[in-house]
Amino acid sequence: MAMNVGFIGVGTIGAPMARNILKAGYALTVLDTNPAATEAFARAGARVGASPAAVAAESDLTITMLPDSPDVETVATGPDGIVAGIRPGTIYMDMSTIDPGTTRRVGAAIAAKGARMLDAPVARAVEDAERGTLAIMVGGEPGDVAAVRPVLDKLGNFIVHAGPLGNGHALKLVNNYISGGILALHAEALAFGMKTGLSLEKIVELVGNTGASSAQLLKIQHGKSFVGDFSRGFMTRLAVKDVRLALAMAKQAGVETPLGAGLYQSLQETCARGYATDDIASVVRLREEQAGIKVRYAGKG
Repeated sequence: MAMNVGFIGVGTIGAPMARNILKAGYALTVLDTNPAATEAFARAGARVGASPAAVAAESDLTITMLPDSPDVETVATGPDGIVAGIRPGTIYMDMSTIDPGTTRRVGAAIAAKGARMLDAPVARAVEDAERGTLAIMVGGEPGDVAAVRPVLDKLGNFIVHAGPLGNGHALKLVNNYISGGILALHAEALAFGMKTGLSLEKIVELVGNTGASSAQLLKIQHGKSFVGDFSRGFMTRLAVKDVRLALAMAKQAGVETPLGAGLYQSLQETCARGYATDDIASVVRLREEQAGIKVRYAGKG
């Protein structure tokens, strides 16, 4: 475990990821805008960095897990940013979900310092971050992916190399666009189906045995929204950001996205109703209010 790892952004998903790196025996330096978050890591044996540049200067692998593209660009290329401190031959890996264009711009600045960059956004839930069972999509050179693979293996159990730098973020946006669309479609169909007198159990039983089946229906929401749990998971406001980025990527590709426009509107409305920091499945609450029912299993609220 000779590799020194820097981790910038120890929030909802980043914190359990960084803890798994620390538990694996790596020397860890953390940085976050929330002092309480870094203090917890200091008590666990990690160092606390003074700035992104300082973290990068003492790390063989510097990781960021930040909310949006401007955050990554500022932390990477701003004053006292990662680019200012990174050493030649080391690796910077962004595990946020941002647009591929920003990734490639930052990657060029990193390369100019003689370092390398990977983009490696993650999928699945907070519980998976805690267990080290995230799905990770990596963009970058194969040799660089191999170099960080021991760390990735502590964070996820499904790792796919998506191609050159930026492709990891592109693949993540495609995934989240599809996932959000499935949830929004569920919200509408389940609400009007239950309003007409069907039980959620019967809908799930039938759909689970046809081509309309999905992991969201049978696995994820089975233990969350269907029993009234909208906590943790993937925050709606982050889903809004991801769909916005996916729509921009589609526009650049010349692909029309009428379904995505509806999804984006539904997610924005969900945030406006006060569910911005609740799980993305909160989109079903809008349809529940319209139908005057609860999309729940019997006896579960």
